[in-house]
Parts: sequence; C-alpha cells; structure tokens
Amino acid sequence: AYVKRIEFVFTPKHGSWLNVAECELSAMTRQCLSGRRIGELHELQEEIAAWSDSINDKQRGVDWQLQIGEARTKLARLYPQIKTG
Repeated sequence: AYVKRIEFVFTPKHGSWLNVAECELSAMTRQCLSGRRIGELHELQEEIAAWSDSINDKQRGVDWQLQIGEARTKLARLYPQIKTG
C-alpha cells in the first residue's frame, strides 16, 4: 500500500533541488533499505531516522556546477519572463 502512494518524478540531470532530493532518496534506498523487508511502519521510520541523523551529522553539501549567472543563461527557458508596463 505504501509503494502505491509514492509518485516518482524524474528530473533532468541538472534540473533543480528536486534532483538533489532524488539523489538522497536513491542513497537512502541503497545504504539503508537495500535487501531488507521491514514489516512495521514505526520500524521503517526508526531506520530512516537513524540513517538521516547519521547523514546529516556529516553535513555534506551539493557541488553545484553552475554559478547563478550561468544557470540563468543556460536554463533561460526554465525561468519565467516577467513583463513590466
């Protein structure tokens, strides 16, 4: 039932913060849940919380490859055009 409620949305490789979230979900699946069957929701929540605390303690960052100006140029179609006047 839980899997049916999850909607996976794939984003472009350099799309946005959603790509970071997708990478974190992938890492969590590989590092915390891979090859395991967890039968109870509270047990799943505890496992994910422990993994999350461990990862957050490391305070990893995201190595963005584009500066804001470059992103606005290369990804211009993603930014809304505001008309004035």
